[in-house]
Amino acid sequence: MKKKIIPLLLAGTALVSISACNEQKTTDATPAAPVVDKADAVAVVNGKYISKKTLAELESEVAERAHGQAFPKDKLIEELIQRELLVQEALKKGLDKSPEVVERLETLKKSLLSQAVLQDYLKTNPVTEAEVKAEYDSKVAAEKGTEYKARHILVKTEAEAKKLIEKLDKGAKFDELATKNSIDTSSQGGDLGWFTANQMVAPFSQAVEKLENGKYTKTPVQTQFGWHVILREDSRPQTPPPLESVKEQLTPYLQRKKVQSMIENLRKQAQVEVLVPAAEEKPKAEGAAPAAPAGEPTTTEQPDVESAPEPVKPSDAPAEKAAPEAGKPATPDKK
Repeated sequence: MKKKIIPLLLAGTALVSISACNEQKTTDATPAAPVVDKADAVAVVNGKYISKKTLAELESEVAERAHGQAFPKDKLIEELIQRELLVQEALKKGLDKSPEVVERLETLKKSLLSQAVLQDYLKTNPVTEAEVKAEYDSKVAAEKGTEYKARHILVKTEAEAKKLIEKLDKGAKFDELATKNSIDTSSQGGDLGWFTANQMVAPFSQAVEKLENGKYTKTPVQTQFGWHVILREDSRPQTPPPLESVKEQLTPYLQRKKVQSMIENLRKQAQVEVLVPAAEEKPKAEGAAPAAPAGEPTTTEQPDVESAPEPVKPSDAPAEKAAPEAGKPATPDKK
């Protein structure tokens, strides 16, 4: 497969190029862009040097967008040259003075500054090992539960399931019946391995929880997949994952909490007045009851900080795990 270079001006470094070309427009309040020496450049366009640092930033950005896939350096340099040519042409035409461009640059500047202050805050207030350990102890290790080991036989009708239960009552072996009759071919002898209740659809997990070890359901259990006969083979206390295995998930989660707390404190200290309604008011129908008052306005756009889901729990799985194939029961990953 041929590697494709990203579309021209797709990456955010175009703003850097524009800023660099506008060095003569900077004021005493705004630091000038750093001067690039020839020794630190990868190319020169009409006397304007493109720095090695700019190339490195583009390489990093492209690799992130392409999930680690590398691109030829000459293609990336050509991309920067094309950008620089377009930027110089835009400046020649005075497009940097157009209201649309000025407004957009101001928006980009605010976005960059908001990210910069968040990064600075996390640099000076890093998540500590103690904080990670405390979060692990309270949210992961403290999670109590039970894991179950079970088998099942899945058939299309209740009548079929009842006949299988009759055979089990007469001494038939569960795994043999499952192999011969179950439409769930994803499991050997109906074996589902170890799972937690929230990894199965509700009717299935509720039936398993009510059973004793070594017992099977005396009445068929219906789910969206069909009719089940279930054998609960064993159960055990849920074992939380070790700290090191979830540390990478806990750290960004705690960073997000720190950032949210910082923003909330800034909001409390600031004088803020919302000048527009939270939602547009619709015309009221004659005789209609008045609408409930709008709640407190909420922020619609969050800063682009590194985010993560809630800390992983001992068994981090959806409440109703999808079946591997259509018509097949939800089956947990075997451990």
